[in-house]
Amino acid sequence: MDKHLMSGNEAIAQGAWEAGAAVGVGYPGTPSTETLEALVRHEDVYCEWSPNEKVAFEVALGAAIAGVRSLVTMKHVGVNVAADPFMAAASTGVNAGLVLLAADDPSCYSSQNEQDSRFYAAFGRIPCLDVADSQECYEMTRAAFELSERFDTPVMLHETMRIAHTRTLVSPAGTREAVAPRDYADDIPKYVMMPANAVKRRAVVDERQAALEAYAETCSFNKVEHRSEKIGVICAGAVYQHVREALPEASTFKLGLAWPLPARALADFAASVDACYVVEEASDYFSSRVRALGIELAEPPAGALPVAGELKPELIRAAFGEALPAHLAPATDLPPRPPAFCPGCPHRLVFTELRRLKAIVTGDIGCYTLGAVAPYGACHTVIDMGASLSMAHGMELARAQERTGRPVVGVIGDSTFAHSGITSMLGTIYNGGTGTLCILDNRTTAMTGTQGNPVNGVTLTDSSHKIGPLDNPTGKALDLLALCRAMGVEDVVEVDAQDLAAVRSALKAATAATDRLSVIVFKAPCRLIDRSRGKEPTIRNCRACGACVRIGCPALGRAKDGTAVIDPTQCVGCDQCVQSCPFGCITKE
Repeated sequence: MDKHLMSGNEAIAQGAWEAGAAVGVGYPGTPSTETLEALVRHEDVYCEWSPNEKVAFEVALGAAIAGVRSLVTMKHVGVNVAADPFMAAASTGVNAGLVLLAADDPSCYSSQNEQDSRFYAAFGRIPCLDVADSQECYEMTRAAFELSERFDTPVMLHETMRIAHTRTLVSPAGTREAVAPRDYADDIPKYVMMPANAVKRRAVVDERQAALEAYAETCSFNKVEHRSEKIGVICAGAVYQHVREALPEASTFKLGLAWPLPARALADFAASVDACYVVEEASDYFSSRVRALGIELAEPPAGALPVAGELKPELIRAAFGEALPAHLAPATDLPPRPPAFCPGCPHRLVFTELRRLKAIVTGDIGCYTLGAVAPYGACHTVIDMGASLSMAHGMELARAQERTGRPVVGVIGDSTFAHSGITSMLGTIYNGGTGTLCILDNRTTAMTGTQGNPVNGVTLTDSSHKIGPLDNPTGKALDLLALCRAMGVEDVVEVDAQDLAAVRSALKAATAATDRLSVIVFKAPCRLIDRSRGKEPTIRNCRACGACVRIGCPALGRAKDGTAVIDPTQCVGCDQCVQSCPFGCITKE
């Protein structure tokens, strides 16, 4: 069997396709995004991006109940969004196989928290498979569909960023399983979750849990590896790889099934070693449950493991009193490289003006979160998808503008607006709220890799054929202006986000109108989808005032005498600096 180098996400896609999955659906979110982007390249499977994770889960559940195997993908915080249908589906069951990929992000490489999705599996009492490399991603995905149908339940496939994006060897079969759609039959007591039916389904879930607990004791994905009798380590996922590197002589119990736990097998393992430890990252998911089984756990002899952040082999070695192997010290003289808006980014002028207005800005999830960092400091809250508009209304109710003398402005991106912002804005409109809401329409879901969304009309299939928002996408694009007007917003305008005078004028007018709700759609394409380059500007007779540098463009800097300089390797000729110079010293020739 041929071996292929695959990331965890690519291996999951391969496994889903070989398992006969007919539907793949999700919302892009690092570190899960590439799974559907890989799956859509296969034949005989339909894939799409949903507006949000709740919708994605419901689509997948509908397909599964109708009889076809379905995969739904999301990052860990997306599971929060999908929690309502997730918990109901844990009671109803699924008919055909339904697998939920939940991708966690220890150390918050691209997230607002590092929650552990396995708690949801335990909460819903559904099986959770925990992958430790790309081969397991492939194998466990195939097995997850069978497990789902065997126990009539959704199955969670849990991965972390380290597994999702690391490439290791995989030996796929390369052929698709011929899975006929299961028959659909009306079953109101099973699928209609009114109270009387829900009470009866609770008994079904209890019976399923007992069956799953028995299965856990013999699950082949739980692997005991006996080495030294002095130390035994219970671990899972990427942490297993780190434990093997850090403590090569330790015996290990690698939990491939993270819920339910195999109580008897764990007790036997603990009894076979002098000291039993749990090593896990950013969570106490395993340690709390193993202790609840009555198993005594030891603490690392040289110091506690970190309670937060991604674990690394050197941290494990240190906790167990093992010296680090000889290695070169990391460089300490590297220049800092803070995150920044790209040269020519259409968000830059908006946040420059919000800073000038001294606005209180309730922000949202996306590239524009960078409005919080220097030199802008013009984004003051970022909580979750869609929160910007709701929180702006809350600040209005608290009379923040009256008490501070500063305008309150909600800022949200186009994809995030479609995800959760529409209902947030509806709440403001419904309750007669006022204020200023800004929708930054850069024509793409930029932060996760320029995916399509309902605003630009680019479907997942379009993306697989290299059709972008500046081409002629096949999806029905949402008209933001028409939607806002239909919802009852009378003061809604579209503004070119690359026109400084227009941005300044629109924000000034909107924030001055305190008796109504004003919506500004700032529109201009992301530089990742519009790669065109204009002529580099020329600087003459610079006054060294720093106004151009304060817009935060990476292509702009200062010479030793304080005058502005342009880096021609980064400049895209967007003219933002030309518009920002108050003395006309930067021009196009």
